[in-house]
Amino acid sequence: MGYHVIAIIVVLIWGVTFVNSKVLLNQGLMAHEIFTLRFLLAYLCIWIISPRRLFARSWKDEGLMLLLGITGGSLYFVTENMAVKVGYCDNVSFIVCTAPLLTTLLALMLVRNVRATKGLVVGSLLAVCGVAMVVFNGHFVLKLNPLGDALAFSAALCWAVYSLLMRKVSHYESVFITRKVFFYGLLTVLPVYLVRPWNFPAHGFAEPAVWGNLLFLGLVASFSCYALWTLVIKKIGAVRVSNYIYLNPVSTVVASALVLGESLTWLSGLGSLLILAGVWLAAKNRDYEG
Repeated sequence: MGYHVIAIIVVLIWGVTFVNSKVLLNQGLMAHEIFTLRFLLAYLCIWIISPRRLFARSWKDEGLMLLLGITGGSLYFVTENMAVKVGYCDNVSFIVCTAPLLTTLLALMLVRNVRATKGLVVGSLLAVCGVAMVVFNGHFVLKLNPLGDALAFSAALCWAVYSLLMRKVSHYESVFITRKVFFYGLLTVLPVYLVRPWNFPAHGFAEPAVWGNLLFLGLVASFSCYALWTLVIKKIGAVRVSNYIYLNPVSTVVASALVLGESLTWLSGLGSLLILAGVWLAAKNRDYEG
């Protein structure tokens, strides 16, 4: 039960980070600059508690760590933010929140001891419907943007792959895995600077809105939450813990109302209830057998 509570807290915190990132974007930081700063801060902090081993026990495991850094770090964040820039925000929010569904589908196809239960399927569908109600908020109009939607789908797929890859390295300590994710995430985002060089001025960091949000993203949302997420995946299982991602829009809509002054509607409330019901139903069912 304790690990489920940790997973819920982590996801609710991650839901708030959309607001933190929006504030930073409004302050002039670019998306890849925000990612670099939050992961760099988290990487420096995790060295305090991480094992001093530099590399994994084999080159195969080190390759898996590289893939984790790409799928859970650089590629995930870059594709998500590029999708927001070139596509429609509503579409992107909804597509990215289908990551748990993609995780379940990939697990059913690729992992032998995974089976779909009735509760898991029904709970997932309820949660998806709730996410749609919260994200579109009664203003859904079908607007296709092939590039933006494809990028958003790529971000969701990245997170699904990241969740399942965690099973392959579960024999390592959580903090070691998390440190490697931060390192390879930072390493693989560097090519983006060849196209979009650093642009944010140094004096901008004196603004409380900048350093305050960066500290939250780096210390809380990255350093603490990534380590805890790695732990709960090991303890609960990738499919079951991924279903908590559906809770993301709940904390996002509340934080947006409190910080950005965006309105809360009855449809958002109903959608949030559906998400909670779906997550509760899916969490009651085992995703791994044997």
